[in-house]
Amino acid sequence: MTAIPKRKLTVAEYLAVERVAPFKSDFYDGEMFAMAGAKPAHNRIKDNLIGELHARLKDGPCFTMSSDMRVTVPGTPYYAYPDIVVVCGEPRFEDEEDDVLLNPKVIIEVLSPSTEGYDRGFKRQKYQQIESMREYVLVTPTEAVIEQHVRREDGVWETLTTEGFTSELRFQSIPASIPCSDIYAGVLPLAATP
Repeated sequence: MTAIPKRKLTVAEYLAVERVAPFKSDFYDGEMFAMAGAKPAHNRIKDNLIGELHARLKDGPCFTMSSDMRVTVPGTPYYAYPDIVVVCGEPRFEDEEDDVLLNPKVIIEVLSPSTEGYDRGFKRQKYQQIESMREYVLVTPTEAVIEQHVRREDGVWETLTTEGFTSELRFQSIPASIPCSDIYAGVLPLAATP
């Protein structure tokens, strides 16, 4: 007996299903991957970051989009929902639906045990192929550790690490710095103490 091979979806089929689905799914090479719900700490960190970024960026050309904005790597069959996206200037979309962003400048992911390997590996590799991308930020929810992957002027990606509640996350590609105590506010007990 032989297994019947699973038929791969086209991008058009994925988008048709995804646009009416009650839950979000990433897509790669013909397959959909349902995204699991996030834990409270993950959501709190994400909300803290969105609030802090909005306050710092509101008078400039950059702004945030949350995890409902789908991003694609142009020229590849990959679509994903980052936790936070920062766009500078006019957002560009794949089609008239305005729900697939082509030009993120910064992508932030709050790590979780089930997705950390995916976020650090495959997803990072795909995001770094986006021409407009300048910074990929990974936030650890269980301790004050933030990893930034920054594209230098020569195109090489370097890694910077911010550690500790008294530290400050300094974005390299947008005009924003956020104290770690504000990022982790309400999440980790030590975040409330100086």
